[in-house]
Amino acid sequence: MDIAMKSHVGRIRQVNEDYFACVEDLNGRVLAVVADGMGGHQAGDIASRLAVERIVKELRHLDKDIDGEDAREQLMNAVLLANKEVYEYAEEHPECNGMGTTVVAALLGPSSVITAHIGDSRLYHFSQDGLVMKTEDHSLVNELLKNGQITPEEASVHPHRNVIMRSLGTEPDVLIDLGQFSWSDGDVVLICSDGLSNKVSSSSLEEWLNRMVSLQAKVDGLVDEALTAGGEDNITLVAVRNTPDTSQKEG
Repeated sequence: MDIAMKSHVGRIRQVNEDYFACVEDLNGRVLAVVADGMGGHQAGDIASRLAVERIVKELRHLDKDIDGEDAREQLMNAVLLANKEVYEYAEEHPECNGMGTTVVAALLGPSSVITAHIGDSRLYHFSQDGLVMKTEDHSLVNELLKNGQITPEEASVHPHRNVIMRSLGTEPDVLIDLGQFSWSDGDVVLICSDGLSNKVSSSSLEEWLNRMVSLQAKVDGLVDEALTAGGEDNITLVAVRNTPDTSQKEG
């Protein structure tokens, strides 16, 4: 698989509360995780780091012959253990009270992708049929949008668009969304924090992914576009392309 990643603090913030990881050696699978912490300096950045590191730790020794159902269960358990770790850390450190994080995690195999997510960070699947968002934002604005109380145009500029309805680490028990879909050679899975998705439209995402440049150039260009659009938030992006073998990576 071809992998490209980038994280930028943005133009306004002093601390990058996003955290990400991509592990390539999981017996034929790749694990990609993006987390966007909340709770302010010395809280949000801790929450996102703890969550990502725990998920990676739990899945690093994934069995080569594990089937899809067991892989889903292990991914879910890893995210639930991350929730427990973040919540207990906040309980033990009063200065971090209320901290939490979004999480999008994907286990990518040769033909299928298993996902787990909570919050408003996103996962997109790009194929010859176009770009499809595979996660649903757990946000106030998305609830208003689904209920027909606001339009998509109003959602993009809503003053409370950063209000999260579900996050990891803020409660002892948490509901995680699980998903699974097929992907083929040439397809791209793109995971990002809302610092990207709030500034770059789906049509621009698709246009960049269609460009005949390297995967890293696409990621760099998307981050630059988010910065040009204001860059008020941290921006993090992980992209993984399905390739027949690693020798076919672009330069």
